[in-house]
Amino acid sequence: MNRIAIFFFYLMFSTGISFASGQVSPKEKAALVDLYNNTNGSEWNSSWDLTAPVNTWKGVKIEKGHVVGLTLFMNNLEGTLPESIGDLKHLSELNLAFNQITGVLPEDIVKLEELKIFRLEMNRIKGSIPTGVGNFEKLEVFSMFNNFLTGQIPESFGKLKNLKELNLSSNNIKGTIPKSLGNLSNLEALGLFENKLEGQIPAEIGNLGQLKELVLSNNQLGGEIPAEFGQLASLKILQLQNNRFNSFNALHTMDANQFLVFDTDDTTLSPKFNDIQIDRTRMADTKFEDENENE
Repeated sequence: MNRIAIFFFYLMFSTGISFASGQVSPKEKAALVDLYNNTNGSEWNSSWDLTAPVNTWKGVKIEKGHVVGLTLFMNNLEGTLPESIGDLKHLSELNLAFNQITGVLPEDIVKLEELKIFRLEMNRIKGSIPTGVGNFEKLEVFSMFNNFLTGQIPESFGKLKNLKELNLSSNNIKGTIPKSLGNLSNLEALGLFENKLEGQIPAEIGNLGQLKELVLSNNQLGGEIPAEFGQLASLKILQLQNNRFNSFNALHTMDANQFLVFDTDDTTLSPKFNDIQIDRTRMADTKFEDENENE
């Protein structure tokens, strides 16, 4: 009996030491190794020593024995994301921006229900955004600008009530802007620049009382600008140029002094701009990386 007690004590003690030293479960480690192998890890700018403890691998953040952060910004990842990335179920931040990731988003990526930050901008990812993106209920940032995405913007984005930034600019996304985006009461920045979007801007966009940046230029949007734009009191950056709108009447009712950037194709609109400070705009400088990433 004493031997059994000693065994369980040893097991609990050794497990505690393992977690304390930054180790993770075999399943989570395997997912990281799959990412390394799939994206030519030996050629990364900052590679991993797979024989060393996981907590020494650059860009991997561990808490309570689980991977909660993966930041490999501008690290020369080249290849596809493995399906096993969905096994990192405790991940709250995924930042793989400015790499050469190809292929499509893995189906199991929608299993990352703890995600708050999702950054895959400036890669070469194709295909459509999974409709299961609505599973990311804690998500605050979704940024995939400058990829090769196709398909439509999923209606399920409207479920992400914590979302503050949605940037899908510079892709090949078609269809209309979903009305469901009007449910995103915390949204501060919406970037859909340079896609193939058509139809009218939904009136529901006027519900976004926290919206500061709205960038819809270089699409095929048409019809009238919704009168509900007058409700966007927080808006500082509005870019609508190079579309097919037939009326800008709603913009005449907006307070021109609220804007830092105001671009349309209507030459009769000439608001008195404040001093434009591009470094204050999220869409302009895109905050890709963590503050400590340039160490």
